[in-house]
Amino acid sequence: MLLSKRSSRDVMTGQKTPSKSPGKSKSGFGSYYEQILARLFNRFGRCKNHQKLLMLGLDGAGKTTLLRKVTQPNVQRLTQPTVGFNLESLSYRNLTLIMWDVGGQEKIRALWHHYFIKSQGLIFIVDSSDSGRIPEARKELQKLLNEPELKEAKLLIYANKQDVNNCLSVADLTDMLDLSLVEDRQWHVQGCSANTGKGVYEGLDWLVDALKPS
Repeated sequence: MLLSKRSSRDVMTGQKTPSKSPGKSKSGFGSYYEQILARLFNRFGRCKNHQKLLMLGLDGAGKTTLLRKVTQPNVQRLTQPTVGFNLESLSYRNLTLIMWDVGGQEKIRALWHHYFIKSQGLIFIVDSSDSGRIPEARKELQKLLNEPELKEAKLLIYANKQDVNNCLSVADLTDMLDLSLVEDRQWHVQGCSANTGKGVYEGLDWLVDALKPS
């Protein structure tokens, strides 16, 4: 793995080396649910150069706030905990990004796998101001990285809430998430504030570049 560090406070990036992941069986309900979601994705994914991005993370990490910041930047409103998912389309740098923001409450995480199908990018949002929940976030992220349906997905991690005093730095968060062990895909950690928008587009720029054919 190649690890580069442009700014320990703002970004950290890793590159992919070959790896394999174990398979996972699906229930009948899960297959039916995935068929519904697949049809919905196909409806929203008929645009040229579309890319499906899956936004996950613990509850309260700021997923929906970040989504609204890039898709509705001029709309100011309070966000509520997501029950189910939010679906938005964003035209950005000649790509159409189909962004799925899925709720992060513990009872909803068991349904995350229904949304994995055809995801080109995985955006994992972490609340860097809440160090006490980092072990929980690490556990959920490791589960995602072992999913066969996400093995080709580029990984963008937003270290959100960098505008909060005494938040974790990108370097510290990278260490606490054990990202040095991730060698099966490209990954990038971007410091940001979903409230102000600082760092959000820098993360999207990395992801768009990573999604381009090599």
